[in-house]
Amino acid sequence: MNHSKELIEQTRELSILFAEDHDELRENTTDILKYFFKRVDSVSNGVEAFEYYAENLNKNNKYDLVLTDIQMPKMNGVVLTQKIYELYPKQCVVVLSAHDTTEYLLPLINLGIEQFIKKPIDYQELLKVLLVIAKKINFKEETQISHQNIYFDKTTYFNKETKSLIENKNSLYLTKYEIIFLMLLSTKVGKIYSNEDIVNYFNDEDESIDSQNIRKLVSKLRKKLPEDTLESIYGVGYKLNSIT
Repeated sequence: MNHSKELIEQTRELSILFAEDHDELRENTTDILKYFFKRVDSVSNGVEAFEYYAENLNKNNKYDLVLTDIQMPKMNGVVLTQKIYELYPKQCVVVLSAHDTTEYLLPLINLGIEQFIKKPIDYQELLKVLLVIAKKINFKEETQISHQNIYFDKTTYFNKETKSLIENKNSLYLTKYEIIFLMLLSTKVGKIYSNEDIVNYFNDEDESIDSQNIRKLVSKLRKKLPEDTLESIYGVGYKLNSIT
């Protein structure tokens, strides 16, 4: 493939689950996928595929991509795709099939699969498709990360998903109350939150705080944040300032 280097760049951190009942085809394709993907799990039927998928999803180790045949024993690719989307509707799925009849195509299109590839597999075409899909996956990941991170300067940010404050790639210690406070203020950066807003938010988190303790909390948290990041608006409340 002319763009194999680019494909490796896009897939080297990605994982894929491959379901195919034909042994030789599964083994040959798996060998190719292992050259590009960080993790490749291959299975021979739909039931096994779903078990792998559910187990890894439960471990918060979901697959970036699922590649599945349609005609498989125990559970076909259409049912497998349906069950996967029931667990995780945003899963990226590519379907392989020697059939192109509406009996299979329409249900899969309606489910929202990423791509449909006819068999026998043209591996050059498959890798081109994987490159396009990998770029989409990575773009979504980068966008998601950018939305999760609130930057206060070029090296300091708060990650809303992990609830961590990072400075120069090092995680700074935050108390439970500091985390709750930052989660509130980062809900809408730049919005002024009154003492009443803060007290109510803490109550929703099954914690209690009063005006005096809010001032103490702000004072301690400011020492961990870049200057002018946590701003007090006299007589009104507090807000976060960010560069993003």
